[in-house]
Order: sequence, then structure tokens, then C-alpha cells
Amino acid sequence: QVQLTESGGGSVQAGGSLRLSCAASGYTSNVDCMAWFRQAPGNERAEVAAIYLDDGRTLYVGSVKDRFTISQDNAKDMLYLQMNSLRPEDTAVYYCAAARVGGTSCPTSKYGFSYWGQGTQVTVYS
Repeated sequence: QVQLTESGGGSVQAGGSLRLSCAASGYTSNVDCMAWFRQAPGNERAEVAAIYLDDGRTLYVGSVKDRFTISQDNAKDMLYLQMNSLRPEDTAVYYCAAARVGGTSCPTSKYGFSYWGQGTQVTVYS
């Protein structure tokens, strides 16, 4: 089992920045892909960014490109999401997720991930 714990959420004015952290513990050697998802009320949980841990390949989805940066610190089993130029539409609960994909690209669907954190709220006000 892998346990994931997010931190760093909060409230910020539009245009501001936040940095989310995700601490992984347990059998982290079972994981080779980690991602951030978000879910706003009434919406599906959707991927924001993902990183393939073995080579650092990243992918970003939709409107977060050029504003968000996903990164890893393998030595500390940490995942980060730097969020800049935040917009009110970025308001959501953000989840850390992990999976073992075995040498392929990271999944883009929530169904591809086996491990989840409890989520952290991000609120962006105008």
C-alpha cells in the first residue's frame, strides 16, 4: 500500500500563487507515476498534471499549461504542484494520486490511478 498526504491548500486572490505538496509513504517503490487531480463541486475529478517518476516526463491538461508546474523529489518521496497566476476557476479540491504503469505514459483518467490522498482545498477569489 501507498499512503499519500497533501498539504499547502488555502485561499488566495486571483493572480496569486500556491504550492501544493504531497508526501508519499509505504511501498513507494511500487509507484512510477504521480499526478495531481482536482474536483470542483458538481464536476468530475479531472487530471491537472502528471509526472513519470523514472525519467521526469510531465504532462499538463487544459488551462493550467504555462501556469502550473509539477515536480518531484524522489529522495524525499515528495510531489509538488506550483500554481501561479491562479484564477477563480482553479477553485477545487486538489488530490494527489499515484500509480504503477510499468514503463508507459502516465494515465490521464482517474481510473488509471490506484492510490489517492484525502485532498486539499484551493480557493481563488477575485
